[in-house]
Amino acid sequence: MLVVTRKINEGIVIDEDIEITIVGVEDGKVKLGINAPRDKKIYRKEIFEAIKEENRKAMKIDKKVFSHLPKKK
Repeated sequence: MLVVTRKINEGIVIDEDIEITIVGVEDGKVKLGINAPRDKKIYRKEIFEAIKEENRKAMKIDKKVFSHLPKKK
């Protein structure tokens, strides 16, 4: 893990096309501004973890659900 110190309005660049800027700090919280191409998916970590868990649950579907579908010839 890279750990850096930044002040308000300072930032970092990732892979030449993602820029993260410190927008503010108040009450122990840091506000980040993220500038990235639209094709990059950006999630808060807790949301990303919830998506991964839902995907894991979806993969555990009972295969009997598909038994009514016609067989491929």
